[in-house]
Amino acid sequence: MIVPLIQFRLSRTGASCSPLSANIYFPAIPTLVLAFDKSVELIKLTVTSNMVFQGISSMFWGTLLDSYGRRHGMFILCLLLLALSCIGLALTPTRDYWLLLFLRCFQAVWSASTVGIGAGFLGDISARAERAGFLGAHSIGTMVRAHLPRVSAPTEDIPGWALLTRAWGHIPFACFLPETLCVVVGNGSVLPPTIYYPVVPVIGRHTSKSGTTARPVFPRKAFQNPLRLLLHVDVALLLISNGFVYSVFYGVTASISTVFYRTYPQLSEAELGLCFLTVGGGIVFGSLFCGKVLDRDYQRVRRTETTDDAFPIEKARVRLSPVLLAVFVTSCIGYAWCIDRRTNIAGLVILLLGVGLVSIAVMNLIQTLMLDLIPQKMSSITACNNLVRSGLGAGMVSVIQPLLDALGTGYAYLFLGGISALMGPWCTLSYA
Repeated sequence: MIVPLIQFRLSRTGASCSPLSANIYFPAIPTLVLAFDKSVELIKLTVTSNMVFQGISSMFWGTLLDSYGRRHGMFILCLLLLALSCIGLALTPTRDYWLLLFLRCFQAVWSASTVGIGAGFLGDISARAERAGFLGAHSIGTMVRAHLPRVSAPTEDIPGWALLTRAWGHIPFACFLPETLCVVVGNGSVLPPTIYYPVVPVIGRHTSKSGTTARPVFPRKAFQNPLRLLLHVDVALLLISNGFVYSVFYGVTASISTVFYRTYPQLSEAELGLCFLTVGGGIVFGSLFCGKVLDRDYQRVRRTETTDDAFPIEKARVRLSPVLLAVFVTSCIGYAWCIDRRTNIAGLVILLLGVGLVSIAVMNLIQTLMLDLIPQKMSSITACNNLVRSGLGAGMVSVIQPLLDALGTGYAYLFLGGISALMGPWCTLSYA
């Protein structure tokens, strides 16, 4: 059990690179507006473009990881170029907005592989009965690193916004990550080709060649199009439902800094960044809650069924979704009207906690079910999920500011809550 946990923690660290690089300067958007002398819409365009390129490029990386292995030489190259793009962003002159936009797109192309590698490792080392718990813990490592202001807020007050990306250009975890794809290493007893060896073989370094199964012959697979997964009606409904919940969550978090800056101008930049702490706290509790409850529901339903063929995996996964979606919609609407009425900031902080908690619970619930439905293509299904939710999230980020200006804070977030209420039940109706 120790070796899978080490592999899990390493993959979780790698998977955090993508959301971290995409979201880390949310608290500094007002500062970026002043530094580059651009509008809020143009600065948020760097977030939108990052998400679009992440979603598109993840389709390529997903099928590559499912066909040729989780740990491939190309993945290490991705991490190297991701680190270089982070350093380039940190050194971008404030007069060159075009360079900032270009580097954000370049960064997204190489960071997209980290999402697929994390999902692939997760599926390789976890059984169905414990997968939800692993996914919950995995979300803590990825989403919290993207929203926790302990990283971003303190650096903004000391050396400036440039350190937000520079500090993360040195993650060397790929040196220790082993290969886990079943067609390459079997159940761990097959010695993989040399190209799959980690640079520093910390995990499994005591395994001798005499104690391993003979190396299998790997037929060269044709490059598979992951978009074919969207032709499955159940998968498409789950992806759309997850994408709309993610886009609303992203719309709320992307507008925290600008909305709070306008509503509570007395807040300093560090205090503004601390408001993201409640989102991270909600993600922690939501991930743990959802993982434990889903695993418990799986075991409960498992005991009532005698055969694997009749096992209703959908029933064990989605039956909590109506309750969670109702809480999510209520939290979004309450958050909107508290801002509109300029209530005490403590109420907003509590509602942000609820938004983070319930949104990650819903997203993990749907993601776990998709991994259960197509276990042979975990990286590919994650790539499709990333494509849909990144596309919807990018659209939300691009329209959230005009929406706030046109409708006002209260009605704008009421509209977002209505979207979740209308689209969310799809994942339940598809298995009714």
